[in-house]
Amino acid sequence: MSSATSADGLAVSPGSLPGRRPEPVSFPPELASQPVQGPPVPPEWVAFWAAQQPRQDRLTRFVQRVWHRSPVWVAPVAMLACMGGAVGYTLLSHPERADAGAAPTCLLKLTTGFNCPGCGGTRAAWYLLHGNIPAAARHHAIFTFAVPFLIYMYVAWAGRRMFNWKLPQLTIGPRVMVGFMIVWGVWSVLRNLPWAPFTAFYV
Repeated sequence: MSSATSADGLAVSPGSLPGRRPEPVSFPPELASQPVQGPPVPPEWVAFWAAQQPRQDRLTRFVQRVWHRSPVWVAPVAMLACMGGAVGYTLLSHPERADAGAAPTCLLKLTTGFNCPGCGGTRAAWYLLHGNIPAAARHHAIFTFAVPFLIYMYVAWAGRRMFNWKLPQLTIGPRVMVGFMIVWGVWSVLRNLPWAPFTAFYV
């Protein structure tokens, strides 16, 4: 790409003109640490770069402001309260006694008779709380498998945030997440097949 020379003797490429996205510029290592000398940046260039920066909406700014101003214990305690509410609801509702038509019910199962990807999760949680792991796995094997990892991730995160514990953090990358969703999807199909041994997972 050809370049032109400005009045100050600086080489200016067409991609660096206002209204176009500038091309990356590399400097020699011996010049990288030296202050850059030259004419001031034109105001229209500053406005152009400012317009390229993503702007956050009011809700995002509010959440971030509250997050940075809140004590370190607020987020772990709030999440623990949510989990405690879910556990309390599970224990009080006795989901193991409910059938597919009991309220609240799964709309997909009520209308089609098929198990949705989340069917049996509440009953699996109830059996886990009572120490019956085989029954929990029969009602929702994927949920039963994921619970120990979720609990550890919470303990490691909350412990480091509140008490500066140095527990190893579990990192869930895109490949792990995609693989987990694929396994969950395949299992959701297999548990609806009307043949043994898949019928053992029909709840």
